[in-house]
Amino acid sequence: MNLNLTTKEIQTDIQIVLVKHKFIKENKKLLKSLNFKASNEEAVLLIESKKLYVGFEDEDDDTIRVAIATAIKELNKTNIKSASIKTDFKLSVIVDGFELGNYQFNKYKSKDETKDEKDIYIIVDKIGKDTQKIFEQQISICNAVNKVRDFINTAPDDFYPDTMANEAIKISKESKLKCKILDEDALEEKSMNAMLAVGRASRHKSKLIHLTYKPKKKAKKKIVLVGKGLTYDSGGLSLKPSDFMTTMKSDKSGGSAVLGIMDTIAKLNLSIEVHGIIGAVENMIGGDAYKPDDILVAKDGTTIEVRNTDAEGRLVLADCLCYAQDEVKDIDYILDFATLTGACVVGVGQYTSGIMGNNNILNYQVVQSAWDSGELATTLPFNRYLKKTLKSEIADICNISNTRYGGAITAGLFLEHFIKDENKQKWVHIDIAGPAFVEHSWGYNPHGASGAGVRMTLEFFRSLCK
Repeated sequence: MNLNLTTKEIQTDIQIVLVKHKFIKENKKLLKSLNFKASNEEAVLLIESKKLYVGFEDEDDDTIRVAIATAIKELNKTNIKSASIKTDFKLSVIVDGFELGNYQFNKYKSKDETKDEKDIYIIVDKIGKDTQKIFEQQISICNAVNKVRDFINTAPDDFYPDTMANEAIKISKESKLKCKILDEDALEEKSMNAMLAVGRASRHKSKLIHLTYKPKKKAKKKIVLVGKGLTYDSGGLSLKPSDFMTTMKSDKSGGSAVLGIMDTIAKLNLSIEVHGIIGAVENMIGGDAYKPDDILVAKDGTTIEVRNTDAEGRLVLADCLCYAQDEVKDIDYILDFATLTGACVVGVGQYTSGIMGNNNILNYQVVQSAWDSGELATTLPFNRYLKKTLKSEIADICNISNTRYGGAITAGLFLEHFIKDENKQKWVHIDIAGPAFVEHSWGYNPHGASGAGVRMTLEFFRSLCK
């Protein structure tokens, strides 16, 4: 799809018309005969009239994104080559709908199912510097989301720690970022034993990825992003049931989101310094696998009693958070991203991220950024009672709690243990286990990966620079 911005009334094969529910004006009789009620995700293509009517029920941004996505999906069912739309809604929202709704993952299809490229024209009143900037930046953001979707959707045999590191190197070259890759020897030198334990049964060696963006002007803020990059998670010796293993290529969603954010940050030209740190690991079984009852020593010296090898992401993140705080000084914000717990999905549903941390004001800022960007998020408050459930009788902390309840929060509290006192109020944990990968399409998100975390974080960055 080629998305274009214009002020002219372009002659195209089809004109896209957004129609508010119960406010049908043109072609009213014909549309009524077709039982078109202009409900959400409802569309009617009238070839003779050269019109594609798409319904929407509310005027909020995300409803409009879904309506635009519905339009491009309908067009993709046809051989129509061009379409135009004139609308009073936000340009950024229109771009999101087209670019995110148009996404398809056909890498493994033996037969090419992609349609011919379509030319889409968004007609606006005038094109000034601000309009052009919004248009270009929003396309960059959507491209990053779609790149993240590609990473996550790629089969685990084709995307492992080395692959993730190579993608980071590509991004660093394209976006002129500094890139450092730590192999297992370097991880051992830095005493990142928890991360090493998770990956040691895999034939694919673990990697730590550290990308750095520094603006040309003095940075207003210094931000660290940490991503869980489990390129595949079998559960280890605490083996997952087969039904729960089939989507575990998505366990790299947190790390992939960090890659996508770093890919875009330079293009947005924001005056913030950003460090993207990813623990790229594969959790497998074998004679060298770490075991329940093992005691691991994390980078900061914390001893961890392992009671479940499927609670591996928090072990990787623990070492990565320690690394981040040791390597980056004077941090303003730390955000970590992970498909960490099924409990978060149970608690808030498939489409919503769980936001946790010690600073309630900061938590709410991240939630607001999520909603402003089109993502769904909610806070899950910590409490001192759940922290007690992580107590170990033989080590400093246990990697799972002694209760099945509050699992998303106890996982967040485990990570909080590895945040230094001076950073406790600067840290936010983002559990994207729900929205990162859903096995049916929803709104403008297709089956599979959604790219959760990218838009909310970039919106958060923008809010810091206002």
